[in-house]
Order: sequence, then C-alpha cells, then structure tokens
Amino acid sequence: MRVLGIETSCDETGVALFDTERGLAADALHSQIAMHAEYGGVVPELASRDHTRRLLPLIQRVLDDAGASRRDLDAIAYTAGPGLVGALMVGASTAHGMARALDIPVLGVHHMEGHLLAPMLEDDPPDFPFVALLVSGGHTQLVEVAGIGRYRLLGESVDDAAGEAFDKTAKMLDLTYPGGPAVARLAETGDPGRLRFPRPMTDRPGLDFSFSGLKTHTLTAIRQLEADGALDDQARADVARAFEDAVVDTLVIKCRRALDATGLTRLVVAGGVSANHRLRERLERETRTRDARVYYPRGRFCTDNGAMIAYAGAQRLRAGQHDEPGQMQAVPRWPLETLAEP
Repeated sequence: MRVLGIETSCDETGVALFDTERGLAADALHSQIAMHAEYGGVVPELASRDHTRRLLPLIQRVLDDAGASRRDLDAIAYTAGPGLVGALMVGASTAHGMARALDIPVLGVHHMEGHLLAPMLEDDPPDFPFVALLVSGGHTQLVEVAGIGRYRLLGESVDDAAGEAFDKTAKMLDLTYPGGPAVARLAETGDPGRLRFPRPMTDRPGLDFSFSGLKTHTLTAIRQLEADGALDDQARADVARAFEDAVVDTLVIKCRRALDATGLTRLVVAGGVSANHRLRERLERETRTRDARVYYPRGRFCTDNGAMIAYAGAQRLRAGQHDEPGQMQAVPRWPLETLAEP
C-alpha cells in the first residue's frame, strides 16, 4: 500500500510517500521559520496561507522524487489534530479532495501518534511495549505504549510544556525564533556552575510536568542580573545553560520514574525537543546504567514532518480504518489516550 502523508498542523508543511512493503519512498518539508521569526512566534493566519501556497507543489515534488504519479496512490493520510485549526483545514481539505478525485480512502491522523511512531521509520526500530516521552510544541507527555492505539497516559504538563518554556526563555534573552535551538546554542558557552535553577515537580511523587515556575524563575534571574548591571553576554549564556540543565534534568528524572513504574526497558523520545543534544547525552547515560535503551527518530523527523503521518496513517489504513466520505477532521485539541486500536 502506498500512502501519501500530509502534515500542516502548525508552521511546517510536510509531505511524504510511504510504501508498506518498501518503506519511505520520498519526503519533503517546507519550514515557515523565517516567515514567523519577524513576529517572534507563529501567526496562525500566515501559517494557513503559506500551507495553501506550498502544499500542492510539495506533493508533486514528492511524487516526482519517488517516480510515482497520483494514480499510483492507494490512500492518503493527513494530520487531523491537534494543531491550529486553519492550518489543519488546509491539509484536511486537500487530502479529502484528492482522495475523492482518485477514489481512494483517506484518514485523519493524530499528530502526536505520528511523533510517537516516528522512530519506527529507522533501520532499528523499537519493539512494543515501550515508554514514550513526547516533547513537541505545546505537549510534554509520558505515555506507556503497548501497541498502536494502546496508549496509557502516565504524566503530562499541567501548564507550560518544555518547548513553550524554551520559546519564552529565548524571548527573555532576546534570541531568535524558534527558541529551543537558539537557547541550546547559547548554552554551549554557559558556565554550568554559576547558576542553578529549580527542577520543577521532582521533589514529589508523580510523573506530571510543570515548567511555568521555571520560566518565572528564569525571568527573575535575568532581571536581577540587569539590576546588578551584570547581564553581559557571558551572563546570558550562563542563564541559558542553567535553564537548559533544569529542563533536561527534569525530563530525565521523570523518564527514570516512568521506566521504574512500568518495569519497561525501552524508551522512545520524540518531538522537537528530542533533538536537544544535552538531553540525548543524559538519556543515553541514564539508560545504559539500567540496562535499558533509548530510541529517537532521525534529526529531520524530530520536528513536524509528513513521513511520520504517512507511516502512522498506513498502519491504520491497512487495518481498514478511514474517514467517511465528506467527513473531514480538524481537531485543535485531541487527547492521545482517546485513540483506539486500529
């Protein structure tokens, strides 16, 4: 089965062609980072308009790269949510229109299920069951995964997600959008011993996250440095390092607790923050000490992309799941644990 995957949930237009027998045939991505950087964050109306301009040319590019035509498609998968509703509608309407014209099935895919399954695209994918740490945009979640559609939420952020905290800290430090990579780059020159920020919700039992207080602590530290006339380039780097260390430590501690609570030895980490090098180094060390293993998607599949949607959609489509004719899905809020097995 050859499945076209379409991702338009936020600020990246992603398209891919996945063959259930041969694997990923081709993929392409257009990022809107340069467009939104001027505003310091995603502008939903601009995002939707750009998806509209980019999507059809990207679909044609992927088909050309794969040596295929639209008539070779067996099904189409698109991101149905969660995400920006206008951006989701661009992908949903395009997918349904194409599927109707080609008389093939179409399916709306959960964005976070796509991230969760992205490591399955690698040469050495994890076996079920595993614990998944999902750190993408406004989501920070720990999920016990027994199989596709068999998800048990272990913990999630009760306020700001890790990615949101990175973006807000970047603004405090006058860094560019997106915030995560910018803070990580600045942290490379920071002194890890100068400042220590709190590791939120690690002093109590449980697997939930909270990064709002850490964001406030970071702002307080910056204002104190400003008041002391000490907020030079090195101090900004030291703040970035203290913030990044606090986030990484918190995520590692919670992952350790999740593995202990479930008795599992496989950990999947996916979403944009999973590309953070310091987080990967810490989790590699942590899992080695407990005879466990951590899995990631390749770098370009950590952020939003069409390949993860094509793969996740293919698993459900070949089990017979699909949208009803004319019933497009665009769901801004959609709890992952409400998904059923295909």
